[in-house]
Amino acid sequence: MIIVTGATGALNGATVDHLLEHVAPADVAVVTRDVAKAERFSRRGVEVRQGDYADPGGLPEAYAGADQLLLVSSNDPAGDHVALHRNAIEAAVTAGVGRILYTSHQGAAPDNPFHPGTTHYATEQLLAGSGVAWTSLRNGFYAHSLQWMAGPWRKTGVITVPGDGPVSWTAREDAAEAVAVILLSDGAHDGPTTLTAPTAPTFAELAVTASEIAGRTITCEVVDEESWRQAQAAAGAPEGMTAFLLGFYRAAREGFFAGTDPLLGDLLGREPRTARDALAAT
Repeated sequence: MIIVTGATGALNGATVDHLLEHVAPADVAVVTRDVAKAERFSRRGVEVRQGDYADPGGLPEAYAGADQLLLVSSNDPAGDHVALHRNAIEAAVTAGVGRILYTSHQGAAPDNPFHPGTTHYATEQLLAGSGVAWTSLRNGFYAHSLQWMAGPWRKTGVITVPGDGPVSWTAREDAAEAVAVILLSDGAHDGPTTLTAPTAPTFAELAVTASEIAGRTITCEVVDEESWRQAQAAAGAPEGMTAFLLGFYRAAREGFFAGTDPLLGDLLGREPRTARDALAAT
């Protein structure tokens, strides 16, 4: 049986949809904090179980019978993400799960200025020490984030960023589909597994693409961090979010998101979506 956590979210929910194109509903179960939100799966015959990383006592039962367990990374704004992931991994060990798959991120490293990168790295160390077979799905930076990262360029004519560097903008939809293929491969992918778009454009290069889309010149302006902070504050952005995003731009500048890998296209059997597609949708 394949058990999927976080299936009420966009990423793992889409993965379950792809799985159900190939396996019977009885071969899949989903685990969610709020079972009412997973009604669309129960209507299709998928077993819905309650489970919360913050309540580890009930997790072994939620994961029982899993040949493969897909763990989504926590997005709890107030939680200690590494501790929450530890709860989930320890419960998987207790439940006798055959393989743990974890939605990590490209740039998982202890020195990544983008905080989730350090969380993913720490979680991968927990997986490596668990004694259970594991796959870390190092997805490229999700391309739909460009609607925030590139700013209101259609209105202003400028992509203004506090740091520039190559990023392998990867469609979340493609990553979800590829993860389903990996789950169906029965352990063919072990350890860190990178899933990215085939190119990693800089924001300056994205400005050229945006110009083609808009039919007018869009420029890229790299400003100092303090000026960008002040502009974000003037626009009403929360200070915590501004600091979080600054970590991304620093990481991009330092090359943490520069790598590309052909595996995603190989798994999909087609060319992945591009950053151009994401810009055109903003």
